Amino acid sequence: MRGGQRTRVLHVITGLAAGGAEQQLRTLLPHLDAECEVVALTNPGVVAEAVADTGVPVHCLGMRGNRDLRAVRRLARLMRAGRYDVVHTHLYRACVYGRLAARLADVPAIVSTEHSLGEDRVEGRRATRGVRALYRISEALGDVTVAVSGTVADRLARWGVPRSRIEVIPNGIDSQAFHYDPYLRHEARARLGIPPDAHVVGGVGRLEPGKRFDVLLEALAGLDGSVLLLVGEGSARGALTERARALGIAERVVFTGESTEVPALLSAMDVLAAPSVEETFGLAAVEGLAAGLPVLYSVCPALEELPPDAAPGARRVPPDPRRLRARLRTLAAAGPVRLPPPRAVSHYDIRRHAARTEALYERLLEDVSHYDARRHAARAEALYERVLEDVPSAVPAGALPATMYDARKEYR
Repeated sequence: MRGGQRTRVLHVITGLAAGGAEQQLRTLLPHLDAECEVVALTNPGVVAEAVADTGVPVHCLGMRGNRDLRAVRRLARLMRAGRYDVVHTHLYRACVYGRLAARLADVPAIVSTEHSLGEDRVEGRRATRGVRALYRISEALGDVTVAVSGTVADRLARWGVPRSRIEVIPNGIDSQAFHYDPYLRHEARARLGIPPDAHVVGGVGRLEPGKRFDVLLEALAGLDGSVLLLVGEGSARGALTERARALGIAERVVFTGESTEVPALLSAMDVLAAPSVEETFGLAAVEGLAAGLPVLYSVCPALEELPPDAAPGARRVPPDPRRLRARLRTLAAAGPVRLPPPRAVSHYDIRRHAARTEALYERLLEDVSHYDARRHAARAEALYERVLEDVPSAVPAGALPATMYDARKEYR
């Protein structure tokens, strides 16, 4: 709140497909007191409609790829026209281009959330020296970088982001939305062609190699009668489909594709398995616990950063088909069970996440009046020139003004 007016916030995100970061933003928006809008750099995807249905305006920039730096101009103009108090960016590409556009548009406060930073990959791409250098350059244009877990904070520091500029605000979930619903269980199973009495093993997330859903296929091959329900879409779907066929279990594997109905699909499951070898938070595991499911995971910072008794229904299992199969067989023999949501679920309540995010906005806006404007402008000018120097092959002639000074004049 500034001068009696609601804080205006523009959330900038790479796209709005049904991924973890996108769903996290969708969940967060209704719990913020700020007046929010969203802009997707690329294809808005299925989450855009869900966000718009809540009354939040959604813009699509129509960015055509990493070399379409003219999109920075369009984004800066949108920011200036909207007179936003805060720009909040999400995911690598949106953070790099969004922070630059926000500085061009003289936005008072810039926050970036890092959702998908791996040890050597970010958003599915290799974290080359150039990728890391560009990230560090653009990071200095913002005010604070939010890490969704302590694991991500440590990775950011290893990338060269100063600890003083990193704030850990864990992801949050709307636990009420994930409560087990027997009607939704019956409806989802009937719609997907899953027998009412089948033991259903579930997996939720992008269908990418690092998620290791191939391990679930291998485990399922030795579990007669069990069904695997995979919720998500991605580049590995074709390979997973072929592997299921080769293992002779294709008729027991159900792919839903992208879905915004995750709570209903969790109700249809009997156990959630997350065999990913690298995670930044592990949102699906926490959602599974909120739905009362036993959860088997390989890596999950959200649970590993809490005391062991915070999630008694979760068990760590290496991404090994035989060991996973043994645990799944034990759970199948015990029959369907619904567990009470553990303390881990309330710890990650979306209202706590929203409150901390709002407090960060307010703190940054209070600090704006204390900035040395000339020194800040000089720093931005120097960083802008470094961006142009470091990515010359990605900048078509005339795509961006030659200096920060020229750019700021252009967008006024």
